[in-house]
Amino acid sequence: MARQPKASPRGKARAQGTPVHPCPSGPAWEERKRRAAVLLRALKKLVPGKPHTVLRYTNPWELLVAVILSAQCTDERVNQVTARLFKKYPTLAAYVHADPRQFAEDIKPTGFYRNKARHILAAAKMLQEEYGGAVPATMEALLRLPGVARKTANVVLYEALGKNEGIAVDTHVRRFAKRFGLSDHKDPEKIERDLMCLLPRREWGPFTMRVIQYGRTYGPARGYDAARDPLVAALKGGNS
Repeated sequence: MARQPKASPRGKARAQGTPVHPCPSGPAWEERKRRAAVLLRALKKLVPGKPHTVLRYTNPWELLVAVILSAQCTDERVNQVTARLFKKYPTLAAYVHADPRQFAEDIKPTGFYRNKARHILAAAKMLQEEYGGAVPATMEALLRLPGVARKTANVVLYEALGKNEGIAVDTHVRRFAKRFGLSDHKDPEKIERDLMCLLPRREWGPFTMRVIQYGRTYGPARGYDAARDPLVAALKGGNS
């Protein structure tokens, strides 16, 4: 096994799923926390229970593949592609020994297929060579895999491994945070840091899935109508 570099305190904090910097304080931040609590209560009523991704998978590796494919692609399209892909490549070894050009063609409908193919096949080889063929269960190890950033790692950790290490910031979460004033940042990691400070840890994983479902129903990027948004109404009422 290759020797892993020693993690810095900053890297350890990120890997452990804790905010890298101290959380803000003051009246403005307390108001933001109050707003986040109201939104969370309303979200849990809109999307009750334990929400999950709509991506289809049967094991952590398949979820990792599906999330990598979902970049700049709809979940519906990814599910169409993986329905065939997971039958053609039923094991990690099948990916390790896959022909790169053919594999790229197999995932072509998801877009950016050459980069995605290179990352997925390289990740498969790394898992086989360094992790005994299993998807690692830590943020630090997942971030070593080609094509895996915090968003992908957070989804895999929550969905497949039951861990709340952070908050997956996709386009829905980014739009939500901006729309409701939960973060002033554009960088996904900085948005994640703010949200992790605002929400209880137990809510980190479910939050993303709830926001995605909310976004598709009530908060689209185009044609958004605040008058029909139940979260706007919840904020005006001060509770939900």
